[in-house]
Amino acid sequence: MIKDFRLEWRQRAALNGMLLYVGSTVFVCYLSFSVRGGIPPAPAWNALFWIILLFSAVNAVAKGFLQESRGRMLYYYTLVRPQAVILAKIAYNALLLLGLGLAGLGLYLLILGNPVQNVPLFVGNVALGALGFASTLTLVSGIAAKASNSNTLMAVLGFPLMIPMLLLLIKVSKNALDGLEFEASQSSLLTLVALNMIVVAVSYVLFPFLWRS
Repeated sequence: MIKDFRLEWRQRAALNGMLLYVGSTVFVCYLSFSVRGGIPPAPAWNALFWIILLFSAVNAVAKGFLQESRGRMLYYYTLVRPQAVILAKIAYNALLLLGLGLAGLGLYLLILGNPVQNVPLFVGNVALGALGFASTLTLVSGIAAKASNSNTLMAVLGFPLMIPMLLLLIKVSKNALDGLEFEASQSSLLTLVALNMIVVAVSYVLFPFLWRS
């Protein structure tokens, strides 16, 4: 994780590019709804937010394994266990996406208004979404790194895997927009936690076989 943070800090252009992508996308959404005063209706507000966060996550996590050269991966192979590599990548990407998601949410609320009535539930849902996107896309990135056309393979594998998680995230965030209590979203939140744990466990078990290939 420390190595990834140092690389990210040295390549600040990539991080600034992700922030620029989020900011420009939010601004385009604002221009699209400028006829309505720049404020979209709540369902559109919710859908656009998760679309922005989803594509930001793909761009941010895609380089996790794709930027690693074969020589560097061989060097890691002599130093650490594969389980340590995949867990460190998931934890780093989760922190990166959490920061990116919270920054994007703050900018989104500032420019497109705040229709969220249950803010703690919405923020907790964003945190679960960041962890879910990070765990799923990290494993997919590791698989795609072994293929020749890795960027295309990551998109093909990643989006179908994230659809069930995305549906639950949209449902919980809609409840937060409507101001419903925590109990109304409890089952969906527990399902999200279970999905995240399953993906992390599958990554922990299967990544060593991918590592040796």
